[in-house]
Amino acid sequence: MSNPFSQYATALQGAHIEEEFYKFQIAWNKYSKIIVLGNGGSNSVASHVSQDYVKFHHKKSLVFSDPSMLTCLINDFGMAKAYEKFLGYYADDSTLCILISSGGESENILNCIKYCESGSIPYGILTGFKSDNRARQISPNSLWDYHINSTDYGIVECIHQIFLHGVV
Repeated sequence: MSNPFSQYATALQGAHIEEEFYKFQIAWNKYSKIIVLGNGGSNSVASHVSQDYVKFHHKKSLVFSDPSMLTCLINDFGMAKAYEKFLGYYADDSTLCILISSGGESENILNCIKYCESGSIPYGILTGFKSDNRARQISPNSLWDYHINSTDYGIVECIHQIFLHGVV
């Protein structure tokens, strides 16, 4: 029987975390408020790490996971614009946005990148799958751009979580 974790170990060994983590760490230390956004499993990663940022570092950290707010903004503005609207309500000059898209193709995260770019809101991205995904293509001012070379959601999400927990 093959080792089910060998793909995780291989992906982590090739993750080249140091340079982008250093950039992330500088940004994380600079801002007192952090918004972490992702979909599905990435939303779970966002929620978990956000709680640790509050608990261990007393950062003001927000995620977009409240069911009432989610369904309200999705109903009123559509899924593609709901996260962008959330940023509009909560991001300010003291905010760092962490945007997670495993495949780098989620329209709602892409719209957040555009929103941050147009409003000069500091942000960084975490992606996986294709190295030339759209999130990476449209984020020239991203403070960090951490990409995992894997097409496995579990691997990408787990390594993103390791990356984000590095400051905890």
